[in-house]
Amino acid sequence: MKKSFTIHDLPISERPRERLQKFGVEALSAQEILALILGRGIAGESVMMTVQRLLSRFGNLRGIASASIEELSQVRGVGIAKASQIKAAFELANRLEGYAETGKKPVVKTPDEVVSLVRGRLKGKQKEHFLALLLNTRNQLIKVAEISVGSLDTSIVHPREVFKEAISASAASVIFAHNHSSGDPEPSEDDIRLTKRLAEAGEVVGIDVLDHIIICDKGYLSLKGKGLF
Repeated sequence: MKKSFTIHDLPISERPRERLQKFGVEALSAQEILALILGRGIAGESVMMTVQRLLSRFGNLRGIASASIEELSQVRGVGIAKASQIKAAFELANRLEGYAETGKKPVVKTPDEVVSLVRGRLKGKQKEHFLALLLNTRNQLIKVAEISVGSLDTSIVHPREVFKEAISASAASVIFAHNHSSGDPEPSEDDIRLTKRLAEAGEVVGIDVLDHIIICDKGYLSLKGKGLF
């Protein structure tokens, strides 16, 4: 019975882990980083062959990041467990983007600041992700709460779920953000109605709705800036 090939089956000079330790992570190619994430290949085959199949199937890193777990797991040598590892690695990178390195709570007052904080989480998503940025009385970010993940054209958001998160975090105000995978940031009628409904609910519970930002790869739109609520 043939054993699975691991990175240790490669010549020492070609092993990504050893190259990382010697030259730094910046010296590694995308293929080598993916190989480190996957860890091992399949019977009779190096993990680098699995990586090559992934890149061949999805074209590039963006294609791999946008693929679903089901799509990734269909590649020979990947499977559900390794597909989950890949998705988790990309999601960590997304969440890191925009966070302050000092550990201080970022102040969020403008649409540009909102976009810089959450674009990484929304970039390349094929479904709509509805986020709530929960702020204290100084407009400092307490947390970014994911409220809903919808279909390509629908995101079901209930005020109860939104303000449950905000009340739990003792937020003074909230800013909403969600993505349009179509690439067009123009709000739909549903987007506008939802925002007005959430703003009204916020008045009832004493939490201000400051804005709702729609983000896509080409730009963003502020509903408050457009006077839409």
